[in-house]
Amino acid sequence: MTVEYIRYRIPEGRAAEFEAAYARASVPLSQSPQCVDYELARCEEEPESYILRIVWTSTHDHLEGFRRSEQFKAFFAEVRPYVEQIEEMRHYAPTAVHGTGGSVPSLYTWAGGAEALERLTDAFYTRVRKDEILAPVFEGMSPDHPAQVARWLGEVFGGPARYTEENGGYPAMLAHHLDKAITERQRRRWVSLLMDAADETGLPDDPEFRSAFAAYVEWGTRIALTNSQPGANPPRRAPVPRWGWGVAPPYQP
Repeated sequence: MTVEYIRYRIPEGRAAEFEAAYARASVPLSQSPQCVDYELARCEEEPESYILRIVWTSTHDHLEGFRRSEQFKAFFAEVRPYVEQIEEMRHYAPTAVHGTGGSVPSLYTWAGGAEALERLTDAFYTRVRKDEILAPVFEGMSPDHPAQVARWLGEVFGGPARYTEENGGYPAMLAHHLDKAITERQRRRWVSLLMDAADETGLPDDPEFRSAFAAYVEWGTRIALTNSQPGANPPRRAPVPRWGWGVAPPYQP
């Protein structure tokens, strides 16, 4: 990806029409397959200064794809009157330095931390041992397996990297699934029992948390099913996924 920044200086008397023009221009921009996201921001200290940030799939896609498209014609028709107000326009490549701040709690923190996830996996595997569909899959499961899964979930949901440090990270989790030939029926049962355990152990039940939690469980179990099939050859090394809130951040009235 590449990030384009355009800096404008718009006289106070033209600010409203400028923002209205970009609101209209955002329609074709949002339809562009080369555009990832965009934002127009106004400087608080110098209200005449605006920054437009557009994330493109690549610089080439922006210049050779979007600029040659019908979406660009519609976009440019709206912003053309303000071209002379551009002070700077540059493309930037993201670096490895990125992250989120502490204003939004992680899923790990919202869930209740390690203790809550350990209660969850203890209750879940108690159910698994008694389940006729899943019990055969986990026959011979080590006594520490529920705690390992709790550490995995904790790391995935933004907590300490304990699964990586104590259990071996992604390669270790992958090894648990290779050649297991998990079926779709077993995957669905796994999801169902985990959701039941979440209710049983009092995991937060607000829509925002549960939608993010369910999204990871669906994604993770489908990856596990694919990786478990005979002959599958998934990447042997990868980072532990980090799961966030997605579309709906935590609701705090």
